Amino acid sequence: MGSLYKYYKPLTSICFSPPPTKSYLLHSIKIKTLFSPTKKTRLHRFFTSLTTSSQPSIKTIGGDAPAASPSSELWLYNTMSRKKELFKPKVEGKVGMYVCGVTAYDLSHIGHARVYVTFDVLLRYLKHLGYDVRYVRNFTDVDDKIIARANELGEDPICLSKRYCEEFLHDMVYLHCLPPSVEPRVSDHMPQIIDMIEQILDNGYAYRIDGDVYFSVDKLPEYGRLSGRKLEDNRAGERVAVDSRKKNPADFVWDSPWGPGRPGWHIECSAMSAAYLGHSFDIHGGGMDLVFPHHENEIAQSCAACRDSNISYWVHNGFVTIDSEKMSKSLGNFFTIRQAIDLYHPLALRLFLLGTHYRSPVNYSDVQLESASERIFYIYQTLHDCENILSQHHVTFEKDAIPPDTINDINKFHDTFVTSMSDDLHTPVLLSALSDPLKIINDMLHTRKGKKQTKRIVSIAALEKMVRNALMVLGLMPPTYSEALQQLREKALRRAKLTEDQILQKIEERTVARKDKDYEKSDAIRKDLAALGIALMDSPDGTNWRPAIPLALQEQQVAST
Repeated sequence: MGSLYKYYKPLTSICFSPPPTKSYLLHSIKIKTLFSPTKKTRLHRFFTSLTTSSQPSIKTIGGDAPAASPSSELWLYNTMSRKKELFKPKVEGKVGMYVCGVTAYDLSHIGHARVYVTFDVLLRYLKHLGYDVRYVRNFTDVDDKIIARANELGEDPICLSKRYCEEFLHDMVYLHCLPPSVEPRVSDHMPQIIDMIEQILDNGYAYRIDGDVYFSVDKLPEYGRLSGRKLEDNRAGERVAVDSRKKNPADFVWDSPWGPGRPGWHIECSAMSAAYLGHSFDIHGGGMDLVFPHHENEIAQSCAACRDSNISYWVHNGFVTIDSEKMSKSLGNFFTIRQAIDLYHPLALRLFLLGTHYRSPVNYSDVQLESASERIFYIYQTLHDCENILSQHHVTFEKDAIPPDTINDINKFHDTFVTSMSDDLHTPVLLSALSDPLKIINDMLHTRKGKKQTKRIVSIAALEKMVRNALMVLGLMPPTYSEALQQLREKALRRAKLTEDQILQKIEERTVARKDKDYEKSDAIRKDLAALGIALMDSPDGTNWRPAIPLALQEQQVAST
């Protein structure tokens, strides 16, 4: 399968700045010492170091508090079995989930956003069901890509990776992704990684050649069960490094540009997931590009180190594509999260990602983001209008206070919420289902018939609360509706390359034209603004504007459907 450790002389083409701190120098020395071929670490030492260290175990989460009783079933698609399975945690009321994090050498792109938004929704829904979730998401801060980028920028690799780790965390805040329970970094877990490599060697699943350590895939007949690949399919040079010293071309190799040796990408997640969740836990997730070789190799290594290793559910999200091609840095066809949210609200980006089922590919385009932006503006405007009218009333939900029609609407939505979310997180169905309660709210707020409805204010309050709770589970609730609406307007102005004063001037010109019955000019002003994504809304109180899909993109959208 591949090397667990590689030893060779330092590459002369790799340059480093002097170690910035004493801790960095000690860390480097520690790595060299632990990677010495003469060093032996037994498995019992590995387990002892975990139980006596500050790194917690999933079994200690929540102390002695009683486990919660989940309120609904959840079915998840398991890549291992290739079917949807009823979710049953190993420990009642508790969930251990590990999601592979980013390799921190650049800003994260939209493909990364989809991974972490997907698993954030899973986290939120598990919590909604009453589970106590221990969510672990790592950082790869030791990698050839980091070193190459550091050399390119003339920067220290550790400093560079630390900087991009922080940038990634900012992106997650923008996207309303909840922080994981633990965010381990490879550079802080060398002892655990070394211990696991030594145990794999001791168990006879790896071999040494000239100081390098390779995993022998021939020793593991089950290799390939996750991806469905046969061993003979792993031809040399395809996703694995070519090395004439390998016993099998699939025995992948990791270089050690820092000197005596460095662990690789696959072994790090095996070691860190075991450190924080044990060798047996509930959910392991990531993008579908990780199925092979990363997750396949993780399974092999974890089972080789501990035969009791077992992950119940392997969950993978689909790609973000551009022109039906996977978005990736290596192909150069990617947009960073920062580039997207420079023009669109982060929650519009999140809504766009949730608008397609997480296992299906989603095609990134301006028209899709414009549509998501328009939709989320409508949602927040409706709820903001609710807020305004409810602030004028004291609402209490007493017995029989909510009209039967409203109760029926609430029950209908609740059924859709449970059915869609419990069916492998079918977020597009839930987002579509929001249309009905939002329309009912708008009718009660703005139409003559709606304003006459019995117990109207109580109904509005109940429906608003229901929608708000759904948005919380989806991670789409802003700090305040008014703030989000203002931000959405500002993003629309930036895309239109206009200021609000310029729009207000156009509105005034149009008002004058209408008074003068110059309807041709009035219509031309409306159309010119609509072409830029600015819609004018006339009412008895005057004319306002809101963001909209630019006319050309609307026509493109109609043509595509």
